[in-house]
Amino acid sequence: MASKIKLYGSRISYYTGKMEGYLQYKEIPHDFVVLNPNLIRMLKAKTGAAQMPAVELPDGRFMTDTTPMIAWFEKEYPEPAVIPHDPVLRFFSHLLEDYAEEWLWRPAMHYRWSYKSDRLHLSRKIVDELMAEVPAPDFLKRALIRRRQLGEYVRRDGVDANTWDHVEAIYLKTLDRLEPIFNSRPFILGEQPTLADFGFFAPMFRHFSQDPTASDIMRLRAPGVFAWQARLWNATASTTPNGQLSELPADLNPILKDAGTGYLPYLNANANAWQQGLERFDPVIQGVQYCNVPVSQYRVWCLEQLQEHARAVPEEHKAAVKNILDAQGCWAPLFELKTPGSRYDEGSEAPFRGRKVHYQNRRR
Repeated sequence: MASKIKLYGSRISYYTGKMEGYLQYKEIPHDFVVLNPNLIRMLKAKTGAAQMPAVELPDGRFMTDTTPMIAWFEKEYPEPAVIPHDPVLRFFSHLLEDYAEEWLWRPAMHYRWSYKSDRLHLSRKIVDELMAEVPAPDFLKRALIRRRQLGEYVRRDGVDANTWDHVEAIYLKTLDRLEPIFNSRPFILGEQPTLADFGFFAPMFRHFSQDPTASDIMRLRAPGVFAWQARLWNATASTTPNGQLSELPADLNPILKDAGTGYLPYLNANANAWQQGLERFDPVIQGVQYCNVPVSQYRVWCLEQLQEHARAVPEEHKAAVKNILDAQGCWAPLFELKTPGSRYDEGSEAPFRGRKVHYQNRRR
């Protein structure tokens, strides 16, 4: 591309950090544009969704949603590929990316907004970065942000006294799963980053490694994870050794088991609720009862996409993928629903057209 793309987002945004890290690693020229209310309205008009990040291409087209955006950029800038060429590793990179950025969303929001010191810190950063031009006193804007974020992304997402420990355990166990991996190799699947790394980067970089409470935990409990997120932020394709593993390593099995016992059953429960036309549902996740959790159309689509990635594995490699998934309890929940029926992106236009999402039109 002759000129730079524009990346619209926020320096504290979950998914903006993921996309920014990817563009930096691939060395794709871009300018970062900090959003404000006027730009958010412009993006909604252009894409159909008021979400971040968004990308404006030099030809005037706009894109949203980091996963399909990365897939598009991988076709334009194919090497070095972050989506592995090996069919087995390719499928698991998709699964790990989706698991990381969707399953860790709830604890990321919880740690940012449930703790008073974090709420105060982040509300100030949001107001200073995104709302400086809003004509209202800063103290009032910060209070409104805290109230909105705590209510919408924590309490209304099922985090309460009964689920608090389980939500935090998701983060703590993830650190424990990743620490030995990064003590043995620089990235999840070898010597260079893959889609799996950028999936985990979304919550780990802009939330867990920077928000006060979660960051203290990471530095003490998993310094290897803390080093990895900085390593990925600093990595560039031209200076990173080109090498991926030849097979999926066994040290990823605990993460896959978490997906099989938690994330994939949750996706099924969410999809069942969606099919029933519900706005909210009460899933039991790893033996813990959640109440009044919002139904997410996007996550029905996530389940569909994972099924499609599994079906796309070449026939000669399907048995290897199925054996790994079976052993970690993932195969049965992955295909429990034959047709999730998300009705999301029915025209296969992603990432170029904004979709109206039933719930959580999140700033991806």
